[in-house]
Amino acid sequence: MTVDWSGSRYRLGRIICSWGLSLLGVVVVGMADFGVAWAADSASPASSTNSILIEDFQNPDERGFPQGWGAQRSVVTAHETYMIQKEEDVSFLRATKASQRVFTKQMTWDPKTHPILVWRWRIQAVPEGEEFIAAIYPSLDTDLMFIPVNTKYVWSGTLPAGSIKEGGMFSSTEIVIRSGTEPLGQWVEERVNVYQDFLKIHNHEPAPLAWGISVLGGSAVEIDFGSIRVEAE
Repeated sequence: MTVDWSGSRYRLGRIICSWGLSLLGVVVVGMADFGVAWAADSASPASSTNSILIEDFQNPDERGFPQGWGAQRSVVTAHETYMIQKEEDVSFLRATKASQRVFTKQMTWDPKTHPILVWRWRIQAVPEGEEFIAAIYPSLDTDLMFIPVNTKYVWSGTLPAGSIKEGGMFSSTEIVIRSGTEPLGQWVEERVNVYQDFLKIHNHEPAPLAWGISVLGGSAVEIDFGSIRVEAE
């Protein structure tokens, strides 16, 4: 599959849309829609010069939802489908048949100095033949309508790793970084250079500080999200 990484047609569409909506007086605020190393079941490392901890899911609120996180649409539904759990000294966010993303914006992350996004996830249950398992969305900028500009890194049950689906005016470019439903019940770790991917897809520098991180579990899947951090090269 050949993808036009220049992003010029995509950005032009966003700009035209933004100008048109501005003329109508409409304000819209919202969200836009290959690492293979095994991760040890250990507590998340603390932040340092070379590594910044984004989230370790050790601070649940009274409902078990991560403090400082929001919901893409329904807060009530997010509380029902995303919940922090703990095994020994390891905390994680479990998504059970989720229908929307949840996100955090509480970070001071410069993607240019710390371009490597590292995270852990673990499948607990997935139906046979299920295509979408989970995704993580680093949002490194916002567009003219203040909608987060992100890349969707996908764990797919059926699509091969390396598959790319180009984004549209209101959707993210999707990159499959893991394929299949194995290993079941084991943590795996991913490492992605999100800064380089952003440059290829959008053809411009991201904002000095990233907007945030979103995660999404599949609607028929039970999956755990572990610690999320960024690293310098």
